[in-house]
Amino acid sequence: MNQFPKRLLVANRGEIARRILLTARKAGIETVVVHHPVDQDLPFVSEADVAVALEAETPVKAYLDQKQIVQIGLWTGAEAVHPGYGFLSENPDFARAVRAAGMCWVGPPPEAIAAMGDKVEARNRVAAAGVPVSGGVGDVLRNAEDAVAEANRIGYPVMVKASGGGGGIGMTVARDDDQLRKAFASARSMSERSFGSDRIFVERFVEAARHIEVQVLGLDDGSILTLGERDCSTQRRHQKLVEETPAPGLNPEVRARLLDAAVVAARSVDYRNAGTVEFLLDTATDEFVFLEMNTRIQVEHPVTELTHGVDIVEQQLSIAWTGTTTPDFAPKPEGHAIEFRLCAEDPVRFFPSPGPIDEWVEPSGPGIRVDSGYRAGLSVTPHFDPMIAKICVSGRDRNEALERARGALDGFLVGPVRTNLPFLRRLLDSPEFIRGSYDTSIVATVTSR
Repeated sequence: MNQFPKRLLVANRGEIARRILLTARKAGIETVVVHHPVDQDLPFVSEADVAVALEAETPVKAYLDQKQIVQIGLWTGAEAVHPGYGFLSENPDFARAVRAAGMCWVGPPPEAIAAMGDKVEARNRVAAAGVPVSGGVGDVLRNAEDAVAEANRIGYPVMVKASGGGGGIGMTVARDDDQLRKAFASARSMSERSFGSDRIFVERFVEAARHIEVQVLGLDDGSILTLGERDCSTQRRHQKLVEETPAPGLNPEVRARLLDAAVVAARSVDYRNAGTVEFLLDTATDEFVFLEMNTRIQVEHPVTELTHGVDIVEQQLSIAWTGTTTPDFAPKPEGHAIEFRLCAEDPVRFFPSPGPIDEWVEPSGPGIRVDSGYRAGLSVTPHFDPMIAKICVSGRDRNEALERARGALDGFLVGPVRTNLPFLRRLLDSPEFIRGSYDTSIVATVTSR
């Protein structure tokens, strides 16, 4: 049996589409991409063997058109479909449609996607397997008074969350009954608009917390492999900006427990392919709770690749096609890596700031890797997430990685579109980040100075 499919359709755009195409070319896989006309000049379109334009009312709807994408896959002779992240990557119906059409789905089974896609059901599932969760388990809350009763049971402050959501949408901290009633109504409305679901739950909010996640690979024989942890605590509006591995200053015993818990969580849904199990770690007690499982490749996967000497996209393709990793798969954890998300946004308020790119010079050198979706002469449109590149650095240890990061951030030249580079530089010079003793409040701390 061949290790990989002969022809792959990439159902995504921008940086992640280019990243998947890179691995496919190295593996000798022919590639197909779909694109909305607004993206026709982006690098990923010209880098594929075949590019097919999508028809839709809006650019976003184009990349969410399951039927059209499956038809293009069949028409172009694609044997497999890789969804990247975002868009349809965690849509179980799309995974089923790809499989029903006779193509290979490069991702976990639809049943695992569905089980982890609803946060309440996911919490119930992993808790039953023995993984700690915040505030206990149960049904979604029917109304604001149910939320108040639950908050008084587990204790304020609490975080209000959309059960079917992601990307920080609808998440609000409430510190008393009145705040919770308002937050519940707001979160329910936003969740219904964004995700087509009004299912809301609350969990205990930890004031000084770290966001730690574990990379897993599930194989067809039931094995769950782990590729270390990543610290994703640097966030604005509950969305990640910087990730690093290994998590600085993490107690080895806590690390071992996190990896074990991730394996248990993945096994609870018979997980296959690449995924990430996310936890919230209380810095005061070193206790952690399950947050969610992302049933796809993560934006921050490069730092794991840099410290383990593996290609996660390659392993995704191999597992999807053969049920197991490539024969030469031999991860060797060493060194330290950090990823900075370069976004077209106001560096103070973090609001999206689309615009033209007249200058685009990527840094290079030892330990520097840039995954990007743009080049000079293009424009960042307002239709999509504002991330335009990922600046990744690695070194023998964290100090060397930090030094290379300074050179990489200073060496990235982009304009006149506004980006968050000024903030990333300030963050890198902050005492908390330099020490590695930060938590999810670090962005607020840096911006308040």
